[in-house]
Amino acid sequence: MAVKIKIKKGDTVKIIAGDDRNKEAEVLKVMPKTSQVIVAGCKLVKKATKPTEENPKGGFTNKEMPIHISNVEKVEG
Repeated sequence: MAVKIKIKKGDTVKIIAGDDRNKEAEVLKVMPKTSQVIVAGCKLVKKATKPTEENPKGGFTNKEMPIHISNVEKVEG
């Protein structure tokens, strides 16, 4: 069930729960159907990548994962 979300892409938010608690960062993407947001530099995981033309060796990259909307609060100002 979709919930009305008052946070938009580009807003600055503060993480209030989880490993990245008390970090402030910008919202990269909002997913209203799942009530989640992706915040820059927070909840990073290492993702294995196969070799491609752009990256011939492959390896690991850091990727931001979604955070539930209840775990962030909008920073005023």
